[in-house]
Amino acid sequence: MAIEAVRDYLKPFGLDQNIQEFSVSSATVELAAQALHCAPQRIAKTLSFIMEDSAILVVAAGDAKVDNAKFKAQFHTKAKMPAAADVERLVGHAVGGVCPFAVPEGVKIYLDISLKRFDTVFPACGSANSAIELAPARLEELCGAAAWVDVCKGWEAE
Repeated sequence: MAIEAVRDYLKPFGLDQNIQEFSVSSATVELAAQALHCAPQRIAKTLSFIMEDSAILVVAAGDAKVDNAKFKAQFHTKAKMPAAADVERLVGHAVGGVCPFAVPEGVKIYLDISLKRFDTVFPACGSANSAIELAPARLEELCGAAAWVDVCKGWEAE
C-alpha cells in the first residue's frame, strides 16, 4: 500500500507519525481542504506528466493551474498527463494519493513557486485520505526536488 511506503519513507526524518489519515476522501483539492479545514490554496497537489519514456511530478498550490506555455518553456515539451490507469505504475501512487514521497527512482520532482507564499502546505501521503503539513522548504528537502519552477497560472501571491 502506497501510504505505508510513504510512512516508511518519512520515518527516518521522524515525520511518519505526522501523517494525517481521514475517515473521508481527500482525493481532490476541494475534498482535502474540507478534511483539513484549510483554504484549498494550501493543498499541495502533485501532478504527473509524461516526459519522454518516464514521468515527472510537479507539486503546485491548490488554486494553481498548469500554464502550457510556461510548461513548454521550462521542460521543452508539451504538458502531457498520463492516463489514469498508468499513473500508479509510473509514479508509485494511484490517482487521488499521488505525492512527492516514495516515488520510483528516476522520477524527478519539481515544486511550483505558487507554494512559496504559504508558511505550510498539505501534500498527500500516498492514499486518497491522507496528508501531512510541511513548510515549503521542508517539502523541498524531503522530496529531493530537482528545482523550483514557474509553470502555473491562476494564482496570485497573497
